[in-house]
Amino acid sequence: MKAEYRKRIADQILEYRLEEMGAVLIEGPKWCGKTTTAEQQAQSVLFLSDPDKQKQYLELSHLNTKLLLAGDTPRLIDEWQLAPHLWDAVRHEVDQRRKDGQFILTGSAVPPSTETIHHSGTGRYAWITMRPMSLWESGESTGEISLDELFKGKKESTGTNTLELADIAFLICRGGWPATLRKSRRAALHMAYDYYDAVIRTDVSRANQVEHDPERLKALMRSYARHQGAQVPVTSIRNDIAANEEDKISINSLHAYLVALEKIFVIEDMRAWNPNIRSKTAIRTSDTRYFVDPSIAAASLGIGPDDLINDLETFGLLFETLCVRDLRVYADALDGKVYHYRDKEGLECDAVIHRRDGSYGLIEVKLGGDKAIEHGAETLKTLKDKIDTTRMKAPSFLMVLTAIGSYAFKRSDDVWIVPVGCLKD
Repeated sequence: MKAEYRKRIADQILEYRLEEMGAVLIEGPKWCGKTTTAEQQAQSVLFLSDPDKQKQYLELSHLNTKLLLAGDTPRLIDEWQLAPHLWDAVRHEVDQRRKDGQFILTGSAVPPSTETIHHSGTGRYAWITMRPMSLWESGESTGEISLDELFKGKKESTGTNTLELADIAFLICRGGWPATLRKSRRAALHMAYDYYDAVIRTDVSRANQVEHDPERLKALMRSYARHQGAQVPVTSIRNDIAANEEDKISINSLHAYLVALEKIFVIEDMRAWNPNIRSKTAIRTSDTRYFVDPSIAAASLGIGPDDLINDLETFGLLFETLCVRDLRVYADALDGKVYHYRDKEGLECDAVIHRRDGSYGLIEVKLGGDKAIEHGAETLKTLKDKIDTTRMKAPSFLMVLTAIGSYAFKRSDDVWIVPVGCLKD
């Protein structure tokens, strides 16, 4: 019996993009649901990774690409990066047909080589990045607080949080992988380890077509997990790895690992936000380190929910990764991006959702507790006061996003206190 499809935020985005362009490329980590989501709107499908037909498909991709592209539209070409030259063939076919919504391409990796690609796809392709499920998509968030409504100026709203600290610990380690929703607790938790093992054993080497040292890759992913939410340079990660090695890894080798992890969408660092500030404070521009899902960090460290409960510092780091994942999913639906802010005076903001229309919201992430929440609220208000509103809009909202807390509400000072289990796009 086919599993019932759980709707994704990307469904609507895909529908819009198919109305806008001849072809749509959906990228993202494997297991995040790209193919299943694409199948909901595709009218015909070509599975390039089908082991029984892959050799035939790859031969045809050189001999008769039109045959592979023929079919009811939108036609889904799954794992297109296995035959990179199909990119130009799709682009050419879109030009010939002069119709939107002709093709959907999905891929869990950037092609290791782009030598056979001669056109950027501009004007023919639209891009969508899919990530593992947010808590709203997986059914753990009540969705009573809508970011869209906050951007539209909603003044009053409340929500009731049903998630306890132990629930959040489980959700961090389980991750947002759609297949986990149909599994037992034990099996769901183990899926992140299966994902991690695949990255170590084969995925990174395939991405760069170079054999990598599994132990060094494990050390790199452990270091990355320890630095979630931090703006650490590559040299610091190298020194962290070298602390347990006799031979230091070269910077070039480390960069090669990181590029490979980016190609297969395992890591997704966050860029710095550069607003107009009244003072001449220097704004730090280093990227913030994040895995695409907190479960990868947990698997890299070899820890489970109970370990997080007993180590609140690590819990806080990985909770921030969960929140960033969800905020990125929600921001995509709002035509926005998520950034971080830090200046030379040490003022930081964990997440800024900045939309194309210039509106933005400031968000601090805290596990919970009155003292931590108050600190987050004061940080947000301080940053708000620094922004030059004669040159850019004032923030649409200030929010402290928490792991625990019984209710979501707006305080008298206009700061929203929202448990992540109440949030949606």
